[in-house]
Amino acid sequence: MTRIIEMLRRHESVETHAYQCPAGKTTIGVGRNIQKDSGLGLSEEEIDFLLSNDIIRCIKELKKEYRWFGDLDEVRSAAIVDMFFCLGSTRFRKFLKMIAALEIADYSKASTEMLDSKFAKQTKGRALELSEMLKTGMYYG
Repeated sequence: MTRIIEMLRRHESVETHAYQCPAGKTTIGVGRNIQKDSGLGLSEEEIDFLLSNDIIRCIKELKKEYRWFGDLDEVRSAAIVDMFFCLGSTRFRKFLKMIAALEIADYSKASTEMLDSKFAKQTKGRALELSEMLKTGMYYG
C-alpha cells in the first residue's frame, strides 16, 4: 500500500485546498473529485475523522489561550468548543465580557454575554442551546 500511495501522490499531486483539476472538476487531497454532481465527496467516516481533528485543534488552541478552559466540566467545555469551532479564534477572542465571566466561573453571566451578540442573532437555536449548557452545566434537551 505504501508504494501505491507514494506513486499516486507523485502522479496526482497533493493539494490541501480545493482546486480545479485539468478536467475542470473540484478536487482536493490526492485527486479526490468532490464535485457535487459527479464526485465521490466524503464518506461519513472521513467527515468524522476531519471533525475529530478539528475538535482536537480547537481544544489545543483554547487550552493554550485560556487558562480557565481546563477547569470547565465536560458540558461547558463542549459548549465553548462548539462556539470556538463556529467562530474561529479571532472572532471568539472578541467576546471579552463572556471570557471575563468564564475566568471567574460566573457561568450565568457568561451565558448572558454569549446571547448578547451577533453570533446569537445569526445562529439562533445554536446559541440558545450553548448558552443554556454554559449556564446549567447540563446538555440541552
